[in-house]
Amino acid sequence: MSFVKALPSKSLVIRINLVFLAVFFVIYALLLLQPSSSYYHESAASFVRCSLRQCHHKVENGIKMKAVLEETDRGNHPKPKRKKNKTENPTFLNEFSKGMKIAMVNMDEEDTSEWEVRGQTVPVHFEQVSELFEWQHLFPEWIDEEEEIDGPLCPEIPMPDFENYGYFDTVVAKLPCNFPQEGWGRDVFRLQVHLIAANLAVKRGKRGWGWGSTGAKMVFLSKCRPMPELFRCDDLVKREGEWWWFEPEMARLEQKVSLPVGSCNLALPLWDKGIDEVYDLSKILTAARKPNKREAYATVLHSSESYICGAITLAQSLLQSGTNRDLILLLDASISVPKRSALTAAGWQIRLITRIRNPKAEKGSYNEYNYSKFRLWQLADYDKIIFIDADIIVLRSLDFLFHFPQISAVGNDVSIFNSGIMVIEPSNCTFEYFMQRTNDVVSYNGGDQGFLNEVFVWWHRLPRRVNFLKNFWSNTSSETNMKNQLFGSDPPKLYSIHYLGLKPWQCYRDYDCNWDLGEQRVYASDVAHRRWWRVHDQMEDGLKKLCGLSKQRKIELEWDRKLARKSGLGDGHCWINVTDPRRFE
Repeated sequence: MSFVKALPSKSLVIRINLVFLAVFFVIYALLLLQPSSSYYHESAASFVRCSLRQCHHKVENGIKMKAVLEETDRGNHPKPKRKKNKTENPTFLNEFSKGMKIAMVNMDEEDTSEWEVRGQTVPVHFEQVSELFEWQHLFPEWIDEEEEIDGPLCPEIPMPDFENYGYFDTVVAKLPCNFPQEGWGRDVFRLQVHLIAANLAVKRGKRGWGWGSTGAKMVFLSKCRPMPELFRCDDLVKREGEWWWFEPEMARLEQKVSLPVGSCNLALPLWDKGIDEVYDLSKILTAARKPNKREAYATVLHSSESYICGAITLAQSLLQSGTNRDLILLLDASISVPKRSALTAAGWQIRLITRIRNPKAEKGSYNEYNYSKFRLWQLADYDKIIFIDADIIVLRSLDFLFHFPQISAVGNDVSIFNSGIMVIEPSNCTFEYFMQRTNDVVSYNGGDQGFLNEVFVWWHRLPRRVNFLKNFWSNTSSETNMKNQLFGSDPPKLYSIHYLGLKPWQCYRDYDCNWDLGEQRVYASDVAHRRWWRVHDQMEDGLKKLCGLSKQRKIELEWDRKLARKSGLGDGHCWINVTDPRRFE
């Protein structure tokens, strides 16, 4: 009897079997209805994300987005362990104290065990920029800097959430280096790693007090030199193989990372809409400047006396702008002693230099010795220099430019800055770095501007009115009217005029002689021409004598006028009766 009671009833067995059968059919149905992996990739939008590193692929008619599955259960799908690179660590690691907190940037593939002996290593996580993110997106040829349409736009470079990390004693970063590939220096991923490291040092680095204080140690692993725009050679403590140890001045580095990432935005908008209201300089994001350091304007003359009149007029325009900074003129032995005396009388402090030959220039060419401009970096007794070409006149004070770091300049074309006016930070070791690279750097224009643009690929855009180029490339009446209105405005709306083409002192006073040459007419403006002569006329008579016309130049001007008449140029400038007294002297 007891045995019979222990057996389950027949109805209970049937119910249990039915439950198991129902569960089986449910599982089977779910498997049948499960979408294929290809359909999942196409339709499951709520389960995918776009990777900043790999989601974009070029196609003929646009951009195709590659979806990357978001792993919902990472614990069940561990990433395969990759063998890490065993890189020989530098001996200077022994100089670092123990117990440090060390940020590791882009070091995932490196064996960091020896660093772990020194303290706690913390990987810094970030999304790598897309492969379609190109340098030109950060450094476009043109931006709407005066906000006539919508204002300039800048793409964002992904950054870590710095607030999620504590404070660090050391930042270690592996820098990408594609040298010697063409354009290796303009690699956005390379810039991204530099900026992450710099921001970590500024935002999360332990530091001392005072202007010259350093913060976190910066250690880089790279076969290429870290970008000199961010990490100056003056701050290099040691180099050992592919390892670089820097201790940068935090005030300088903080200022640089506070500025826009690229020239796709202005480092300083000088005016509000309407152009007349000058920007409030107190809004500049700049660190406290080092006290008792000197600042100066500078220009360079070498190989010829043809720009002496321009240099004299430039000095007078600077003094008229009200600056109290030093005016430094670098010149070589080609400038005679009497001319040097006149330049001194104009306001320049003379410093003699030995000119530097461009090894890639042809003998006797215009750019044979234009690498002499590198001597500016040897003015190490100055903290900041604003270089100005001698074919420029200043109409409004440029002293505010001393708030900006190296290199701050106006855009020229593509991703290139114009070196006619630029903010530089003199440094003897930077000069030595230039001299080491004169043979391997390829200058796009064969001159100093091309060289500097290859060394300083990361620069800060100043408004074009700071260095307004005298040209009329589009050759439209609207362009002509707008630019001539700016050239002639009083009070001036431009900060300077850069006289491209034939220079005003090389022409008769009566009109811009660029009109007489077909290929030069894009540089012709009688309004800008008259503006230069207004500055000239305020000089002392003794200085004006340096702006005379040589006998040879008078012959050239008359010949050009004759050819212009013969060719029938329709504007009639070549028929103007010349009254310039220099014609008859």
